[in-house]
Amino acid sequence: MYRQGMTDTPLISTIRYVASMRPAFLLSEIANYLDEPLPVSRMYAALQPHLIHLSLSATKVGEDYEISRVIPAKPLTLNTSEESRIAAFFDESTLPPALESAIEQYITKKVGKTWDDPVILARLRRAIVAQKDDYWRPTHKRALQYSKGYHILGYLAYHFPVYCIQTEHLLAQLARDGLFREKMTVLDIGTGPGVVPLAIADFYSRLDTATVTVHSIERSEEHCEAFTFLAGHVPPVRSRVTILPPIKADITALAPDQLPERIDLAVFSNVTNELMGLPVAARAEIVMKIAERLAPDGTILIVEPAEEVTSTGLRVLSLALKKRGLSIYAPCTFIHTTNCTPDRCWSFVTAKPIRPTPIMNALAACDEPFRYVNTDIKYSYAIFRKDGKTRETYRVPSGTRGFRLSGIHLHIGRRVTLTASKMSEELGDAQTHLFRLCDGSAEKPVYAVLPAFHITTENQLILSAPYGTVLRLEHALVRYNKAHDAYNVLVNRETRVIGIK
Repeated sequence: MYRQGMTDTPLISTIRYVASMRPAFLLSEIANYLDEPLPVSRMYAALQPHLIHLSLSATKVGEDYEISRVIPAKPLTLNTSEESRIAAFFDESTLPPALESAIEQYITKKVGKTWDDPVILARLRRAIVAQKDDYWRPTHKRALQYSKGYHILGYLAYHFPVYCIQTEHLLAQLARDGLFREKMTVLDIGTGPGVVPLAIADFYSRLDTATVTVHSIERSEEHCEAFTFLAGHVPPVRSRVTILPPIKADITALAPDQLPERIDLAVFSNVTNELMGLPVAARAEIVMKIAERLAPDGTILIVEPAEEVTSTGLRVLSLALKKRGLSIYAPCTFIHTTNCTPDRCWSFVTAKPIRPTPIMNALAACDEPFRYVNTDIKYSYAIFRKDGKTRETYRVPSGTRGFRLSGIHLHIGRRVTLTASKMSEELGDAQTHLFRLCDGSAEKPVYAVLPAFHITTENQLILSAPYGTVLRLEHALVRYNKAHDAYNVLVNRETRVIGIK
């Protein structure tokens, strides 16, 4: 469990005691309890890093501070109507019309011509192709500039719609998992043109009473300009959503006073992969600085594209954060309580494709339409907590029949029983279904393979089980795939697949 910065001093012990007896008090009153009284300014400087962990807040009152207990907001439970509205949105999978219109207006404003002018479309196409070409370069050679001119306009036209709806899928998942409260404070790190804050505003339009205040950090003036314009053209959600202007800062050099005092949800969306030039330890340190302001029951969400390098990079970062004291809530399960070997862990989620926007359709009216339509939702994610909470709580009891995937090489050609998490969506096709398996111990990739003609009522759970579900496979055949240096676990008519809780 995360315990950074929790060493008590006489001052902190005294404040903890007084707070347990009184719901609110002035910080100056604490001086009376100390052997050596301290000025209020020094007491506050010593107390401030501990406020989160003590569940206290400080409000400046003249030259003093009122210290009060933080009363946690009630957990958010989605009701039937809210679930219905969320499901209808994902079924339609269309960028909200207000955002579509705002993006069109912003492009028109920036270029001085209508967005669908042939000259403007040609320039947008060039910007999109340049961004895609840059993305597929080796990490150390990437520029990834979405910060000025047509770079940002191309991003709005091509990337924004998918990332916006992708974010709403993740928000729905967090809410359904019980990780939201009726009143939330969110920080989006590296917000760009405001994808996450605007997705939050749209998601909350389907909720009845929940409220949220969204802070964000962005260093690019152009991105901040686009963010401000788009946010100003999206209808407010009955005053339940407050989107504050972005904090202009470099996330690699954040000062504590630039951050909200208490954060319920921190989001890094398509950010850590752009820091791949930094060592893993440096990237982990950036996340840990944010974790210092995270509420005791708060959540950190990191999401990256499903591309292999960024996906495996996220798993490496996740393990580094786990070693620093954060717990991985999902999708990793560590059912044997051992750390994994993440450098070959290519694991991602897919969702229903979005409908092309009018801008995409206009861009696609050319000789190579496939280059300009971006509708597939595929992403890798990791959710972290400070309180040790995990989505899947199952751990393999000692003495349980089966084996760890670290020993799978000893069972080639044998039928076995094993317990592992389903760590991918469909990787195969209609004839041969393929899913990544993980128990936190494997040194090489392991896949479950189910030929279509072997599907039975006893094994079909592996097809429908959600990403991250812990499964028990009984009487499955182990094979080695030399071409990919990986292991296949053949699921056939003799195999039984059982969900584990």
